[in-house]
Amino acid sequence: MPIPEDVTGEEIDKDVRQELQSLPKTLADDVAKNLVMVARLLDEDPEGAYGYSRVALRLASRVAAVREAAGFAAYATQKYGEALAEFRAAKRMTGNIDLWPVMADCERGLGRPEKALDMAGAPEVHKLDKAGQVEMRLVAAGARRDMGQLDAAIVTLQSSELASNSVQPWTARLRYAYADALLAAGREPEAREWFAKAVEADRDGSTDASDRLAELDGVEFVDALTEDEAEAADEAEAEDEGEGGDAAEEQKD
Repeated sequence: MPIPEDVTGEEIDKDVRQELQSLPKTLADDVAKNLVMVARLLDEDPEGAYGYSRVALRLASRVAAVREAAGFAAYATQKYGEALAEFRAAKRMTGNIDLWPVMADCERGLGRPEKALDMAGAPEVHKLDKAGQVEMRLVAAGARRDMGQLDAAIVTLQSSELASNSVQPWTARLRYAYADALLAAGREPEAREWFAKAVEADRDGSTDASDRLAELDGVEFVDALTEDEAEAADEAEAEDEGEGGDAAEEQKD
């Protein structure tokens, strides 16, 4: 796959660059460039990112960072079985358990929420940092919802992190998930409160909490462009009617 000229490979994380030092320099540079493309496209063009990840995988399948990148690209394209296999490979290579929550979410994607819950209760969870533990809680709550256990999902999300007033990178998503679970359980007033709290914490627009809140409040957004077009159409229609009226007057005369 073509690599844009502005991609040098130097953009990747220094830890990944260090991993690639086990490869011949030319090969390492090629792999690095493909990994840069995976990171660049992952959110906006998951299929494109997946394509570059497969190239990197073909070039350096024994590098843990490559297996991890391939896992995330597969995950983004909902190829959950493939993603899980890549994450497991990366975990075997490094012994790192940071991928545990996303591996559990792959189990959900494969229709195995019970397996995801088993992973949420495994000893590995205690080795995760705070962000990882919150992520695991989100996955566990999602698994409960997959199983139709709405009340259990709500309880799963209730935690010191949810109750905290301080805003952390995970706060908006945690509050959003809690609001969404409350709404699914028919607890609309509480859901509205928590969607509002999610909006307060969502400084980078990572959720659509503001839209959900507006929806609950009965607010409808009109596209500004559509509104302008409608106004222009009204003006044109008025002009046509005016011209028609003038013609009618002339005929009378």
